Amino acid sequence: MRMGISVGGSTIDEVVANVKAAETAGFHSAWVANIFGIDAMTAIAVAGHDVSRIELGTGVVPTYSRHPFYMAQQAMSTQAAAGGRFVLGIGLSHQVVIENILGLSFDKPAKHMREYLGVLMPLLETGTTQFSGDLYNVNTSFGPLERMGTTPPPVLIAALAPIMLKLAGSMTDGTITWMTGYQTIESHIVPTMGKAAADAGRSTPRVVAGVPVAVTDDIEGAKTMLNQALQIYGQLPSYRAMLDKEGAAGPADVAILGDEEAVRAGIQRYADAGVTDFHAAVGGSITGQPDTRTLDVLKSFF
Repeated sequence: MRMGISVGGSTIDEVVANVKAAETAGFHSAWVANIFGIDAMTAIAVAGHDVSRIELGTGVVPTYSRHPFYMAQQAMSTQAAAGGRFVLGIGLSHQVVIENILGLSFDKPAKHMREYLGVLMPLLETGTTQFSGDLYNVNTSFGPLERMGTTPPPVLIAALAPIMLKLAGSMTDGTITWMTGYQTIESHIVPTMGKAAADAGRSTPRVVAGVPVAVTDDIEGAKTMLNQALQIYGQLPSYRAMLDKEGAAGPADVAILGDEEAVRAGIQRYADAGVTDFHAAVGGSITGQPDTRTLDVLKSFF
């Protein structure tokens, strides 16, 4: 299992500095969220010029707000800027964001993603497509997408429900999860997506699991802070469904917390469940303590 870490910042310079630190520390990958701040692909394109080894991925870019042609265009540009080490993570986002903030329809999200991938994947792979659907009609005969001197980035989709997992397995390189416990990954995510990939003749898909992690002597205090900081994830329907499937009351119940031995064992359970890439979310905001102990445990998996 490859070990990755969340990176972020309120400025591009902060993101670049954190990506550099992740590479220096030896992490295999760094993942940039795309929420209400910095555009993740822009940050990765800039950071990609300052690092030479680490894989850089988005976790995740919403699809509704970007036409698949322009998603492909920016993804190829980011791949070129990052020296071929970019991973495009995309997702539906959430109904409250798409309808209440953007004013768009969130009707039939699975159909949206199926058609979106039907346009996006050929564009990334060949630069051309002639797709005719109910939601998208795209014909590149008048202007194909240029290759930009690079290769297509891997594509992961934030997939939790069965239909989305089948799309991930049959049409993309895998899934990237957040706030999903190891038992749910083992019993639901891996077999559902793996079967879809096998049926489609595709290779075994990647499973990138994002999990809050902290080595701490104050587990209850850490849980309280986590449940406050991540409260929204216990309310959004898609994450709530995964927490329920895991038997977790809130976000803190799927976090990996405790001393070094407990955290190491918790991470290992994700590897045993079939996770290919662990995506650790660490930070002083979780425990109020320096993260040196947490980082040392994560490094032990290199």
